[in-house]
Amino acid sequence: MLEEFQQIDVFRPSIFDFSANLLVSLACGVAIALVYRYIYKGGSYSPTFVNSLVLLSLITTVVILVIGNNLARAFGLVGAMSIIRFRTAVRDVQDIVFIFFSLCIGMAAGVGLNSIAVIGTGFISAVILLLDATGFGRPAQLKHLLQLTYSGTPKEEASLQELLKRYCRSTQLMNLRQLRKEDEIEAFYHLTLRRSKKEQDFVAAVRALGFVSQVNLFFEEEGGGMPAA
Repeated sequence: MLEEFQQIDVFRPSIFDFSANLLVSLACGVAIALVYRYIYKGGSYSPTFVNSLVLLSLITTVVILVIGNNLARAFGLVGAMSIIRFRTAVRDVQDIVFIFFSLCIGMAAGVGLNSIAVIGTGFISAVILLLDATGFGRPAQLKHLLQLTYSGTPKEEASLQELLKRYCRSTQLMNLRQLRKEDEIEAFYHLTLRRSKKEQDFVAAVRALGFVSQVNLFFEEEGGGMPAA
């Protein structure tokens, strides 16, 4: 029985088919990498990861071509691949999606389903770009973290609260502590601005308060910040 399975080797691509599958896989891998590079919004962009998406598609195609319909090769490659240990942590769920994307397209090209590989790449890439362009999945209101250092007299505290009400739709005091100087307070607020993309105006207005010595506005969505002395 095992010998019969080992003799299954129907899938024997010609040199022309082999080259065509690799070229299709290369074109689709490049398209996937370009889409990833276009929609990437993080702060630690990795060129090696983008290049790896192209290579992953090609390598998957070669692996599928080598296996063909031979079960003995399939089990042999599984045993060989199990030796490899990947210790690099994936930073974002989106990276996992693109890795799986490249794998699937490489498999489709490897078995000769080039039309599925091309159409699948085009359709999925179009959906990804559409989701990115429309902002689908992003929060309706972007929250910020405000860090303030100021002198805490009652009059000045009232002026600060009035400014926050004018610029912010909602505010929530998260932390308040007294600094070494008797009259200085450090406060942390979670807030939502009334108008989007008005962070610079808001920071400038807070800085204009004479009793504020330091202000930092952090963007919760991307983990970035806008420091202002």
